[in-house]
Amino acid sequence: MKITTATFVSKILERLTSFHHMLRCLCHWSRAILSSFLRALLLRLDPFWRQLCYFVSLFMLGYFVLSILEPRNPMNRPKSYDLLFTAVSAVTVSSMATVEMEVFSNTQLFSLAILMLLGGEVFTSMLELQIQKVKLSEKMKNRSNTSNTDIHLKYNSMKFLGVIVVSYFVAFQISGFLLVSLYVGLVTSAKEVLVKKNLNIQVFSIVTTISTFSNCGYLPTNESMMVFKKNLGLLVILIPLSLLGNTLYPVFLRLLLLFFGKINSREELKYVLDNEAELGYYHLLSGVHCWYLALTSIGFIVIQFVLLISIGWKSQAMDGLNPSEKVIGSLFQVVNTRHAGESVFDLSLISPAIIVLIITMMYLPAYTYFLPREDKHNLPITAVNHIKEHKKSSIGFLLLSPLPILVIIIMLICITESDNMQKDPLNFSVLNIIFEVISAYGNVGFSLGYSCKRQLQPRGDCIDSWYGFSGRWSNISKLILILAMIFGRLRKFYKRGGKVWKLSQR
Repeated sequence: MKITTATFVSKILERLTSFHHMLRCLCHWSRAILSSFLRALLLRLDPFWRQLCYFVSLFMLGYFVLSILEPRNPMNRPKSYDLLFTAVSAVTVSSMATVEMEVFSNTQLFSLAILMLLGGEVFTSMLELQIQKVKLSEKMKNRSNTSNTDIHLKYNSMKFLGVIVVSYFVAFQISGFLLVSLYVGLVTSAKEVLVKKNLNIQVFSIVTTISTFSNCGYLPTNESMMVFKKNLGLLVILIPLSLLGNTLYPVFLRLLLLFFGKINSREELKYVLDNEAELGYYHLLSGVHCWYLALTSIGFIVIQFVLLISIGWKSQAMDGLNPSEKVIGSLFQVVNTRHAGESVFDLSLISPAIIVLIITMMYLPAYTYFLPREDKHNLPITAVNHIKEHKKSSIGFLLLSPLPILVIIIMLICITESDNMQKDPLNFSVLNIIFEVISAYGNVGFSLGYSCKRQLQPRGDCIDSWYGFSGRWSNISKLILILAMIFGRLRKFYKRGGKVWKLSQR
């Protein structure tokens, strides 16, 4: 039988069409299988491992983005290892710096802002809340109609809570950006700083707002907020923003829910206010525990403020400031010890007694508070949920004991930096190393820095820089500090996440 060219072409096209259809089906099935696998893996994965994978993926992506983007001066490109360190520091909202911030271009600064936003506590809690909703929807499919009513109410309440959290997050980010950009644009002294440093006002406002709300501490200026220590209006704007995003987030979240409760009688809202433990949202505390948290946080601020004012009023760190600037600057400084990390004073000029107090404040978890009595009816709401989680997986309970690991980290860094500790003991002192490690673990970002003037054997090639003390460390020590930052970012999986501060053991 003779086959014409048209018939041959037609058969080829028919087979190609069939093959294309089969390939599309195969891709669709593969994508569906992969999606189902990832969904099942995401839902079944222990929260500790889920967040660890999230942070590792995020800072590796951030490192890749920072590597391909051009810095402000192509001749002054940061080393790859320092870019990795910076990406980890941004994702873990630690703001430990091994390079000066002004080497980064506007696009790199914006990328760091995205990393800080995605790694911030409020944002990651939003993701966990979405995962909890998906888990609950899976339960709804497998339950009978009689038991579905309660689960449906819980699901709607969790959905309502998610809307509130997203609104809270977006509202304060936008309002913070508007206030910062408005202040910097209108106040001549602040605007001149940015013009002198060739920093874009919008980029500065975005990075500063996200960094402050996320409690990261990375700012586009080398000197952090020291260059704005006379701009009291800017400090006053940033002080509440840092509290809203971390330390007092549960308090303001509950106040917002109570406010909506006064103007709206929705069943879901009442369920959220009355059933904190059932929802399992880490940051949703009962009214009593919010009071304890607020009083403890304010108490810590007052204690630090009084000591800093009384001891440091005539110190070199406050030279050139008038009384009102000293007061506002001191308040800004002590608020940032837990855990925003933005500094208005040179900490190396602060009294050693204050340094020890700052180390203590940096070590304490954000939601540390004094609880007068502890029993089964007075446990923090999320403590019950953590105990349940630890029954499923003991990783968070057994492996994340802070003090022994911090001691090991400090010892390892002292070993790797032993030569520097002998040759340069004033800079590489044990206190300075402890301060840097606790700052990294607490995800704060404070540093006592490095001074060429403190060298016992001055080197002619030594240049003072505005990055942290860890910038002078070896790569091995920096790697150890990276582990400290990640460990600190996941410290809430240890026991109760530090919610209850027990002053005595019975």
